[in-house]
Order: sequence, then structure tokens, then C-alpha cells
Amino acid sequence: MIAYPDTSFLCALYVSQGNSAAAVAYYQRMTEPLSVSVLLLGEFRQSVRFQIFRHSRDATQGYARRTGLAAMARLQANIDAGALVIVTAEWADVINRAEKISAQYTAQGGHRYLDLLHVATALHVGTSQFLSFDANQRKLALAEGLVVNPVQRQLESVVSAN
Repeated sequence: MIAYPDTSFLCALYVSQGNSAAAVAYYQRMTEPLSVSVLLLGEFRQSVRFQIFRHSRDATQGYARRTGLAAMARLQANIDAGALVIVTAEWADVINRAEKISAQYTAQGGHRYLDLLHVATALHVGTSQFLSFDANQRKLALAEGLVVNPVQRQLESVVSAN
């Protein structure tokens, strides 16, 4: 396995936003399928549904229903096609790793629990790369010895090219 994303990367890959060009460019260069967990898929789907809810209450917020449903359909199509592979995790081990990471970093870095779980999952499944646009989560993954992508230079070059 090469790369494990967080939700910020998946959202940028499937819903047009500021980091989408960098996510798509990185994903297109990958030579192996993107590895995802059921936790990550659940958070992504919940996030999309929540954005649909937000948009239904205020059209200036969130995603239109059509946009959200299309994002989830593209995600599922990529799973079905093998472009995304669901990895198996032993959740007791992931939670124990997350607790150790939390004890070491959260008081100083202010990390959210799902962010801890994503980094712990990446470590548990043996990934070499962690894909994220979340600055605080990137710091956490780096502190745990993961290679974090897309690298800042790639992000800056994609933004300046647009």
C-alpha cells in the first residue's frame, strides 16, 4: 500500500473546492489504487450529507443535493472499479494507537479525535504516505513518521497555475 488519504483529500477529490486541482493531479499520478477504510468512507459520506443539509437550510452554505449525490456516486464507482481499495483494520489496535498519539501530541497540538484515528489507521495498515490538506493533521502525520502529500511545493504550484 502506498497512500492513505484523510477526509480533506477525499472531499477535494470528489467535490470541487480550492484543493481539488492538487488532489486530482496527485491522484492521477498514483500508480496504485488509493487505500481507504470504512471509517474514512463513513466520515466522507456523513460530511457530504451534512453539507447537503446545510445547503438545504441556506443556499450559500454546503453543497447542493445534486452535487453531493454525484460526489458519492463517483466515489462508489471508483470503489467498484478498484481505483479505491477498502483496507481492513483491527479497530481495537487503531483506537489504542490513537490513544497513544493523543497522549503524546494533543495537549500541545490540539488534534481532533477523527484526525487521530485517520493517522492511527494509516500507521496500522502500513501505509507509507498520508494524503491531507489539513495543516494540523499533516503535522501530526509527519510527527508520526509518515510522508505527507501533496507536498507544499506541489500545492503552491497548482494554485499559482490556476
